[in-house]
Amino acid sequence: MVATDRIIRLKAVLDRTGLTRSTLYRKIEEGTFPRQVPISTRGTGWFESAVNRWIADPKAYRSDDD
Repeated sequence: MVATDRIIRLKAVLDRTGLTRSTLYRKIEEGTFPRQVPISTRGTGWFESAVNRWIADPKAYRSDDD
């Protein structure tokens, strides 16, 4: 069986990282947090694996167009 990468929404990302919404979006612009992926016309989420990589080492994380 192939494991799939879940997409998690904003509230889950904020809960897991402890970041505020404004800090999260600032880090995305700086390239120090994974970018969102579109999941519908107006909805976005994050790949759980990308968020987990950031949680594992936030200082060393650099976006590589996740």
